[in-house]
Amino acid sequence: MTRYPGEVSMPTTTGGPEPEGSRFTFDAIGTGWQIDTDEPLSGSLRHGILDRIRRFDATYSRFRPDSLVSRIATAPAGGRFEFPEDSLTLFDLYDRLATATGGAVDPLVGRDLELLGYDASYSLTPAPATVRAQEQALGRVTWAADVVRDGRTLTTRRPVVVDVGAAGKGYLVDIISAILREAGIARFVVDASGDLRHAGQRAIRVGLEHPFEPRLVVGVANLRGRALCASGVRARAWGDGMHHLLDARTGRPARKVAATWVVADETALADGLATALFFTDARRLAQTFDFAYVRMYASGHAEISRNFDGQLFT
Repeated sequence: MTRYPGEVSMPTTTGGPEPEGSRFTFDAIGTGWQIDTDEPLSGSLRHGILDRIRRFDATYSRFRPDSLVSRIATAPAGGRFEFPEDSLTLFDLYDRLATATGGAVDPLVGRDLELLGYDASYSLTPAPATVRAQEQALGRVTWAADVVRDGRTLTTRRPVVVDVGAAGKGYLVDIISAILREAGIARFVVDASGDLRHAGQRAIRVGLEHPFEPRLVVGVANLRGRALCASGVRARAWGDGMHHLLDARTGRPARKVAATWVVADETALADGLATALFFTDARRLAQTFDFAYVRMYASGHAEISRNFDGQLFT
């Protein structure tokens, strides 16, 4: 399968749905997807899944000029923008993540990503110093201060770049998982290149890919009926120490942590916390959220929470 370096591998042993003859693979939102089920998905169900992903992308992708978040980013004086119903759960989660991390995880980090070169054209070329100075003079935007949210309606006062990369892909995995359940499919594995959700009574074993040596794993997770998400600094890296995991308070890439793996009941939550652990103490996050984790530092040291169902090899 296609996956980003530094993120979780697919199950390394059997135990869930048998993949032979029942694997649906495709590319969407810039990454590879794989859905394993007991029986092949019908053509109509596959079409429905792809259509749902397209609609999600048309709302939240800052890489599409016609998306809703792109319209927000180019509105000279801001405005009122109505999101679909699915935004309620996603934005509620971002409210909680922003509070629990002291602003380190913030969906308005998009402009900082653009300035570093992770822009709509994927230039991977940081903006000139003069441009960065102009942005700095405008002041840093934040989810708490520069957006007024009334349910699924956002009101802005100036252009802001919404980026839901910290939890959006995981949330889309949850949406696709719900579609499968509504179709009567009780056992499945949905894997969106590192954001993985399992359903079924038999656990699967998932290798935790080494962030610096993709051919190795640093440990294994036993996953049953929950979600596992991974994040690593090599997933989208370029230039001298540039990558997509930014502290929204400073606009700078994370330095101390190299990779994280989080298990939670919902994929969106696991995805968001996998980012939060790059900047926030696990004990602080545990005051708000229920999760288990592994965190590996740039030094090579790794830590595992007591409630993580699995083991570390290093």
